[in-house]
Amino acid sequence: MDNKKEAIIQSAIEVFRKKGIEKATVSDIVKGAGIAQGTFYLYFSSKLSVMLSIAEVMTEKILHEIHENVHEALPFHRKLEVVVDIVFDMIKEYREVFALIYAGLASTEYMQEWDAIYESYYAWFSHQLEQAKADGVVRDSLHPERTAEILIGLIENAAEQIYMYSHQDDHKAALKKKEVLEFAGHALGI
Repeated sequence: MDNKKEAIIQSAIEVFRKKGIEKATVSDIVKGAGIAQGTFYLYFSSKLSVMLSIAEVMTEKILHEIHENVHEALPFHRKLEVVVDIVFDMIKEYREVFALIYAGLASTEYMQEWDAIYESYYAWFSHQLEQAKADGVVRDSLHPERTAEILIGLIENAAEQIYMYSHQDDHKAALKKKEVLEFAGHALGI
């Protein structure tokens, strides 16, 4: 990613966290990024259009962790456990950023771009499901693409319930993870 664009994104995250989305201005963002205001508009049309890039950065962080920690040799049920751990950890660590993303995207026309941001995430998970199906690990009637989207939604929503809405402790998070894995296991036919 271009250094100036990255600086804008990082500055936007900080400005949105400090001032909130409504009170933040493009001037605040460019000041934090150390660039001219005109440079901002080379990359983004408005302060809210930065939300898509922030969402992309967070999705890339999740995928990076998945690629680093989910090894092909692992059995599918173990891959699923690792993904659940990663998503819960990322949402816990970046709960404020995820809250900003959801608030910013929900208040704009950019919400429909979400699937494009998640495309590589969905593709990775779908591939894992296809392999598990070919290996006879999951039910034969499973549709990998649709199931990947559903599972990602399930895992992220469960993590958000714990860390974004109620700020519950790690013990409750462990119980929620266990329930997500049991639910997913039954749905997948594991």
